[in-house]
Amino acid sequence: MAQPPRIAVITPTRNRRDTVLRAIDSVRAQSLSDWEHLVVDDGSTDGTREALAGRADDRLRVLSLPEWRGANAARNAGIAASRAPLVTFLDSDDVFLPARLERTVALFDRDPGLAVTISSFDHEKNGSVRRISNRPARLDPSGLEQAIVADTVSIAGTAITVRRAALEQAGLFDETLMRLQDRDLLLRLSRRHGALVLPEVDWVKHTSADSISLPHGGYVEAFAALVARHPCYRERYATLAAYMVSRRLVSRIVQGEIGGAWRDYRINRASPSLGHSAWRLMAAYGPGRRERRRLRKLLSDG
Repeated sequence: MAQPPRIAVITPTRNRRDTVLRAIDSVRAQSLSDWEHLVVDDGSTDGTREALAGRADDRLRVLSLPEWRGANAARNAGIAASRAPLVTFLDSDDVFLPARLERTVALFDRDPGLAVTISSFDHEKNGSVRRISNRPARLDPSGLEQAIVADTVSIAGTAITVRRAALEQAGLFDETLMRLQDRDLLLRLSRRHGALVLPEVDWVKHTSADSISLPHGGYVEAFAALVARHPCYRERYATLAAYMVSRRLVSRIVQGEIGGAWRDYRINRASPSLGHSAWRLMAAYGPGRRERRRLRKLLSDG
């Protein structure tokens, strides 16, 4: 069997014919040529499969799931079919900048102990672009956990690159989660590994009309599921966990979304992993905000 490529790119897609072609072209334009790109079509019905057939490249493999299974199941199918020792992710509406793969592989080559990198990005939305540049940091496992829990590092799935061995040890993606799967994965990775946070922008995030990561939609449900899976929230960061809910409610109210705030509050109350009263949420807001600032400063100082 031929030697494995240096890095695998995993792209799940469903009914995004035009944007997934743009994502594929951004991989083909990379300065590093030794890659494999696994595009997993999650039951598309818009002609995506036919369009993908027109992108002939020996390094590109298209897997087709017969019916919708969700993006995490598609990611896991791509990981299972890939061969490279490094795995990175590219959502079907995002694009890599030309040096993404070359720079990333070089970082792992220089540091055999490096398991995870988290890169920075530009966020394009409604014709405007906002730079999301993280502060550089080398986080140990505890620091990575704190950064994820306190939301002090800007994260999206396309930002993550991980060694295959660490990814398999952590258990791949949780296929029952619809949101915050990147944070769930990083928290599981943090049980054994730290991460290198990169300030350099090496990809562009595009917000699509059908994106499940649009502001507010489903966040509290997803956060409750995340907290239920990770006891660290209750054991070490109970105030921060309550603050994350209360700041979401405050944001809703400030934007005039009173109905949405009430709905989120009720979801919180009904959740076994949250269940915060209005008094608890109000009491946690100030201390939680200060704790988040403290952890952000530790990250900056580190």
